[in-house]
Amino acid sequence: MKTKEGLFVSTILALSLALGACSNNDGNGSKEHDKKQMNHKGMDHSSSGEVPKGLKEAKNPKYEVGSQAIIKASHMEGMNGAKATIVGVYDTAAYVVTYTPTTGGDPVEYHKWVIQEEIKDAGNKSLKTGKKVTLNADHMKGMKGASAVIESAEKTTVYMVDYTPTTGGEKVKNHKWVTESEFQPE
Repeated sequence: MKTKEGLFVSTILALSLALGACSNNDGNGSKEHDKKQMNHKGMDHSSSGEVPKGLKEAKNPKYEVGSQAIIKASHMEGMNGAKATIVGVYDTAAYVVTYTPTTGGDPVEYHKWVIQEEIKDAGNKSLKTGKKVTLNADHMKGMKGASAVIESAEKTTVYMVDYTPTTGGEKVKNHKWVTESEFQPE
């Protein structure tokens, strides 16, 4: 009898371990979240600080130029929890896009963020989800000139920031873009 009970317990444990190992739950609880994880290999974390033509400075931002806040976004490794210094604040529409790099390879899904002024012939009206566009942004290798689809859009304040990754390494300067909702006060 003890052999059967032992076998039963062993089987249950083995199944539990196997199912746990097959799970791809990162603590955020959904396959949809996993699908939306972005691959930012090749992203130019720092930039020259130049802003696109027509981008307007924010009138009443929550975080002013020179102030500091904690980033609560994980567009890239080492970003979430990093202390940021605000170096630019602008009002615009920000988009999550999926695009196919001009350099080839797999599509980059759910890239955050490309702003209105970084989309070819976007004009000044917000673009709708599902719209096909051409990117003028060059945050990542193969992004400029790439065909993209708008996954989501929001009218918001975007920030250019300097921060040191929580994972260590060099300070990131003039990173584009973090939205206002992706900060918490220091």
